[in-house]
Amino acid sequence: MIEFTLEREDWSLHRKGQQDQERHREKVREAIRENLADLVSDESLIMSDGKQIVKVPIRSLEEYRIRYNFQKGRHAGTGSGNTQVGDVVARGRPDQDGAPGPGQGEGAGEQPGVDYTEAEVTLDEIQAVLFRELELPDLADKEAADMTVETVDFRDVRKKGLSTNIDKKRTLLQAIRRAGRPHEKRVSITPEDLRYKTWEDITKPDSNAVILAMMDLSGSMGLFEKYCARTFFFWMTRFLRTKYANVQIRYIAHHTEAHEVDEEHFFNKGESGGTICSSAYEYALTMIRNEYPPERYNIYPIHFSDGDNLTSDNEKCVKLVTELCAMSRMFGYAEVNQYSRASTLMSAYGKFELPQFRKYVIREKSEVYGALRHFFSQSSGGVRSA
Repeated sequence: MIEFTLEREDWSLHRKGQQDQERHREKVREAIRENLADLVSDESLIMSDGKQIVKVPIRSLEEYRIRYNFQKGRHAGTGSGNTQVGDVVARGRPDQDGAPGPGQGEGAGEQPGVDYTEAEVTLDEIQAVLFRELELPDLADKEAADMTVETVDFRDVRKKGLSTNIDKKRTLLQAIRRAGRPHEKRVSITPEDLRYKTWEDITKPDSNAVILAMMDLSGSMGLFEKYCARTFFFWMTRFLRTKYANVQIRYIAHHTEAHEVDEEHFFNKGESGGTICSSAYEYALTMIRNEYPPERYNIYPIHFSDGDNLTSDNEKCVKLVTELCAMSRMFGYAEVNQYSRASTLMSAYGKFELPQFRKYVIREKSEVYGALRHFFSQSSGGVRSA
């Protein structure tokens, strides 16, 4: 009969390699978190095919190494062995008079140095850290009965199953019950004691959501403005498709007129002309009334602009945004304003106190990360909005 023996033993030394690997991975995740604002706006990453690798600085890790000195021979970097504590072993480069001189660094300092190295990280590693912070705000269950998602759930324990699904806790408890000696240091586990977790395919209700991504593509939107807007929508699209099963994204581009475009056009094409932002809001309202009744959908309109709007159109924009807020879980307005100039549209929205309305000003590329956190969180507090 086959028997398994469980006894108390210190496995920490056996897992040293695994512990070092996990320590390194945690250092990489920490470096990603510290540099996330710059990584999110990295142009080479945004324009890649998803397999781009970037480098982040991390503090070098001190690792144990075994160095063999066969036949006790002398090697490069070793001295004569006659030095004593306090002996000077190196001096700076001599000056013109031959006296020892200072080094070629940035000068004397008081703080100890820290060694850094560069670790390569992929797009998937960056988005894993980023998406952990993001969620759709105020997501509610809707009435649609067909909104379900297929998943698995470990609901049962059986005596037969896959070895990778062994339930260690229940197996050990069963062995203790059978032996009747709970205080023994050694417990034998027989095949009859093994317990396996098994899963069932289940269907559970899910909340349906639609994102109305609106972007100003008029002539006043320069390269910087379009880059920030597209960077935000790039990460937004990946986040929504990664974390939510039932989410739709509709792309609306506008100048003086608004029209729906496909994803490729939205991220790659440019347009020109004047700016009438109310055209995008009217188009979004029509789309909601025809296709997305609020009682069945969580609606999230998000609009990016440079704030340059026809002055006579601002009052109409305020009215339409108020209507959109009444139908939406959250309405986001982001303004790319690199030089902090006066914005007619932001001035019009300054009086808004609607709970669904959130606004954010982007003045540099790294603030795209702040905009993501501001719009995709349960609370907009703690993030600069204007």
